[in-house]
Amino acid sequence: MSPATHTKPKKLSGVVVSNKMQDTLVVAVTRYVKHPKYLKFQKLVKRYQVHAPGVEKEVGEKVEIEECRPVSKRKHFKLV
Repeated sequence: MSPATHTKPKKLSGVVVSNKMQDTLVVAVTRYVKHPKYLKFQKLVKRYQVHAPGVEKEVGEKVEIEECRPVSKRKHFKLV
């Protein structure tokens, strides 16, 4: 692959909702989307599993995550 085909990894910010797994955090990312037909704004929440080896974050802390290569079946983000 040429260097021109690489894109910058996505960066998202959210809140830690679970820290019970080893080396993994669950982060909820909230975004507001306008409904195409009814033109109301909806709050959509998506939960991402984030690779964070040796990091101790508490539930409720704000964090920033970045896309990375797949670490496991459901983890493809890392803590920034």
